[in-house]
Amino acid sequence: MTPASIPQAATRFDVLRLPLIGRLLRWRWGRLAVQIPMFALAALLVYDGFTGSPLASQNLATVAPWVHYRGLIIIALFFVGNLFCMACPFTLPRTLGKRLSLSKRRFPRVLRSKAVAIASLFALFFAYEWLDLWASPALTAWVIVGYFVASFAFEAFFGESAFCKYVCPLGSFNFVYSTVSPLQISVRDASVCQTCVGKECVNGSYSPQPVVLIDSIGVNGAPDITHTHTPQGIPGCGTLLFAPQMQSNLDCTLCLDCARACPHGNVGLFGRGIGAELSRPKAWPARYDVAFLVIALAFMGLVNAFGMVPPVYDLMQRISDTLGLRALGLTDMGIETIALGLIFVVGGLIAPIGLSLAAAGAARALTRTTKRDNLRVALTTFAPAFVPIGLGFWAAHYGFHFLIGLFSIVPVTQGFLLDHGITLFGQPNWALGGITDLTVIGAFQAIVVIAGYGASLWTAQKIALRAYKRQGFTGLLPWALLFTLMLLAGLWLFSQPMEMRGTVLFD
Repeated sequence: MTPASIPQAATRFDVLRLPLIGRLLRWRWGRLAVQIPMFALAALLVYDGFTGSPLASQNLATVAPWVHYRGLIIIALFFVGNLFCMACPFTLPRTLGKRLSLSKRRFPRVLRSKAVAIASLFALFFAYEWLDLWASPALTAWVIVGYFVASFAFEAFFGESAFCKYVCPLGSFNFVYSTVSPLQISVRDASVCQTCVGKECVNGSYSPQPVVLIDSIGVNGAPDITHTHTPQGIPGCGTLLFAPQMQSNLDCTLCLDCARACPHGNVGLFGRGIGAELSRPKAWPARYDVAFLVIALAFMGLVNAFGMVPPVYDLMQRISDTLGLRALGLTDMGIETIALGLIFVVGGLIAPIGLSLAAAGAARALTRTTKRDNLRVALTTFAPAFVPIGLGFWAAHYGFHFLIGLFSIVPVTQGFLLDHGITLFGQPNWALGGITDLTVIGAFQAIVVIAGYGASLWTAQKIALRAYKRQGFTGLLPWALLFTLMLLAGLWLFSQPMEMRGTVLFD
């Protein structure tokens, strides 16, 4: 897609044109002003995780990330977009790593896909259940430290933001579900981008030595419009997105460096319809790895929540008995590792890949498009429709923790301050929590799951009508069946009493 084919955005709502917030976001240090408090918070979580109370319910390292962050991130992704990546504290040492980078080498070509992101998401969700990260402040602190180290190492070794784009599980989660956001980076005037010399939105305006770029030559042959790259310049897009060609929030960290670097002031953060990109033709690359990331993440929403309900114990016991794990002399930890690992592999990887490929194959057969569309095209065309139902599952899961522990951060913070001799805010009331009426929470979970299902059907219908024309309803059927099965699984799952997993003893 060429810049000329991008719709003009001059008349659309632009956050960066707002009087106060727009000026702050465009400010050279605007992102840093948000990152520093987040960095301080991350350091505080690490400190309390290593030195504070070993009780998860009384430690900032476990309450803040596993209860409040996860609930707030869903709200932010839906209404605003990828705010966390914009304020991500892990990019502060990353910036230092970028300055120290000497090789500027690209990430290995064989790894430039979402395969690593899928693996890292799977590893994080599995570790959360297997190691009971929610119950261990120290382990949670180590996870945070690991993020800082990994971000620094990747940025020092590679010349692009490889950690954000290809590795980071939190970033990958945010990339997928920020596609429903009502905000997106775009340009005001595509013709400006056509004649732009430096392409600073992607290349940046930083240069170790001042460099003058000529934008226009006057009638006398002398330059009459120029701009300069300097050591005070702004880096370009770390994930190598070109602003005038952006059609999706995938891979966009919302850092706004593209807007700050643009010498023409042509890049903005524009409003759009919620979920508009999901049914837009060619908004996403037609790649298996992108499709499987979105689809697997929706199924992982079910599998991750399944690890919190009583039936998981029965299934793990049956797996142990069927495979004869106890007879092999394995410890409880070894048995749990194998049983839980099988549940996650089958439910989070094999099932989504197998069922989605089957639906794509059925849609091709029913619409008689097997010669026109290969399996990859049939699958990737409908992959965006998995975003709403997946977001519904994660909202139901994370919303449960968030609503149950809505105010728990207050006594935890009071307890932390008291431990360090600060009595200004009084004694903590450990009974302070959140909504205790499980009927209300259950209704909320049912509503968001059904809403996600409805939005997925609506999106899939629009895609089917575009892809199959008169046979749109026929092409929709396999996907509608798959979404309905996922809905029924979600409604059953979230009707179960949810609990935190402890040690499972096998007999």
